[in-house]
Amino acid sequence: MPLVRTEIHLLLIRWREVIVAGLLALGGLWVASRGGYLLLPVGGAVVALAAVLGIAAFRRLRFAQEVNAPGWVEVDEGQVGYLGPAFGGYVALPDLVEIRLLSMRGRRLWRLKQADGQVLLVPIDAAGAERLFDAFASLPGLHTADLVAALAPSHHAGAASGMALAAETRVVWRRGGRGVVAR
Repeated sequence: MPLVRTEIHLLLIRWREVIVAGLLALGGLWVASRGGYLLLPVGGAVVALAAVLGIAAFRRLRFAQEVNAPGWVEVDEGQVGYLGPAFGGYVALPDLVEIRLLSMRGRRLWRLKQADGQVLLVPIDAAGAERLFDAFASLPGLHTADLVAALAPSHHAGAASGMALAAETRVVWRRGGRGVVAR
């Protein structure tokens, strides 16, 4: 007989990083409340660290989707891979030049484009897709707030738009660099 209901257990597991950050902040406040020239700044630093970790954990939590798509996402040694029943492949993070969010036939997908033109489509609700948050966050110039905002429900094309192949396309990140400059 479990000690905690299954729904509560799953909720605690999902929110565990945010809860740990909150507990760390409480510990920092406790240390700061002890006073003195040493403990006050140490406690303040711990609270600041907990705030940064808590914000990152909350964004990662909002990025994660319920698993509804077939296939599995792997992130390993600077490579992103998607292994699906109909398509899949790997892209190297240093070779990425663009990340788009597509809505096709009621399903949303990450479109990862490499410098050589190869493209990998990854469903946002595939198993392991939450690992993409940290992988994408390592890209230069990409803000995690942009990733979370891209997944907001207001950007989701409804399933009724099945006539169009790509009802919605949104560029989330594009690698900056040297290119042709028009003067």
